[in-house]
Amino acid sequence: MHDHPSKAELIEAVRRFLAETARPQLSGHAAFHARVAENVLAIIARELELGEGADQAAKNRLLALLGEDDTATLDALERNLVERIRTGAVDLQTPGLIEHLKASAIDQVSVDQPKYSGLAIATKSRQD
Repeated sequence: MHDHPSKAELIEAVRRFLAETARPQLSGHAAFHARVAENVLAIIARELELGEGADQAAKNRLLALLGEDDTATLDALERNLVERIRTGAVDLQTPGLIEHLKASAIDQVSVDQPKYSGLAIATKSRQD
């Protein structure tokens, strides 16, 4: 397997092509769709960069919160949490739940909308 270009480098090359070459030559609906494509590629790049770490952190929080076996998948742990919340077995007074939900939201916004004005505040309060 080749080391270069990486997935992130390929995505960035296409995103830059759209932003710097294609979109300036487009107008109207086509320019709008080029901008949407740029944003999609930027989200994918951030997911590649941040996703694995965020998923592992979420899994670790859920394992501690739910007391599950560490062989459970993140998807299974999330479904388990939803079911426990639905049945009332877990609520906002459950130690670790609010922290998990906040951390998960921050991680998701970091990928989807890193320029969101409240993200810096939320990230700072998470560190305090």
